[in-house]
Amino acid sequence: MLEARCLKKAVVPTTLIENPSPGSLQSTRLALHVSLDSSRSCFLYIASGPHIYNLQIALEESSVNKGKESLLIPQQTEIIASSIINRCPHRSEIQSIVLADTESNGYLILGSVDSYGHLIVSKLDTSGRDVDRLTYSVLPPDNGIGEGSWSGLCFSPSQWSMAAVARSFCKTIDIYDQDIHVRTLRPLWHPTSLNFMQNVVNGNQSPVIAVTEGCQLTLWDLRMKENGGCLQRICGTPGDILYSVCSSSTGNVAVGGADRTVTVYDPRRWSALSRWVHCSKFEITGLAFSTIDPDYIYIQGVDYEVLCGTWKETDKLFSFRGDSNWLGFSKSSKEDVLGGWCDSGSIFIADVASGIDEMMSL
Repeated sequence: MLEARCLKKAVVPTTLIENPSPGSLQSTRLALHVSLDSSRSCFLYIASGPHIYNLQIALEESSVNKGKESLLIPQQTEIIASSIINRCPHRSEIQSIVLADTESNGYLILGSVDSYGHLIVSKLDTSGRDVDRLTYSVLPPDNGIGEGSWSGLCFSPSQWSMAAVARSFCKTIDIYDQDIHVRTLRPLWHPTSLNFMQNVVNGNQSPVIAVTEGCQLTLWDLRMKENGGCLQRICGTPGDILYSVCSSSTGNVAVGGADRTVTVYDPRRWSALSRWVHCSKFEITGLAFSTIDPDYIYIQGVDYEVLCGTWKETDKLFSFRGDSNWLGFSKSSKEDVLGGWCDSGSIFIADVASGIDEMMSL
């Protein structure tokens, strides 16, 4: 069982961001990582307008207070350091930012994509400093002509140089190997979320992308030419748009959206393992499996609620709430640290550990 170590709340200085840009329905404008040293700090990257900002917040353990229905009550904390990242010169509003899992190599890979599909990838220091390292940018094949819309980004877990960029209005998913355009996938509906799947058989070598488009979950194999690369198409509740997709270390795939239901699929048979009906009060726009125990999942609603529970038993463990709508929400790729950024300028960070680890630390 999972236990919350702490829930911190901080406020972004108005001198850094006075009025955040609205973004889109999906809360994909936040990325975070936790330092490996003894200080245990959380570095958050948030995007507003064409700029990316870096925030550092300490994650010291503290007592966790709970209210009714296992609602976590945040403790106020301060932002240790804040700065603007000067190496991501976008010309329109940034829609998504992602950190690739390369911390073991001594650097971080930060990717950002704006509303016209312009991709910028930078190498950053693990301490969060904006150092002078590799940076490259790629324009979409059509050079960003047309109307702007939500754009999504994900990196391959086995090869950070491979990235996929989804453009909702254009109904395209462009695959890049660094700054080289490899191919374009063409979904039938407007894509709303994408994620490279984790293959438990061949490690992370599988170039399969899970995409939510309309009310459907589609799987795309980058090695296939037939059907434009579309491997599988699973239809959800007709008329209810799916907004989020994620995959676990065991290979399971979860989707959620307007029907407020989380559905977990078995990739071997593509049948539903579980349906957690109406687990959120509003539309689901963010999902993440637990790194500690993939039987648990984190669910983010479109308003201000985040909950954790078991998708097999469809039972809520705990939840916490922001003070306004989420502009960004993300989970660390290596541990169960969640970060959220609200329209009010508040930052919420939840540090979750295994209940056994918590008992041993006492």
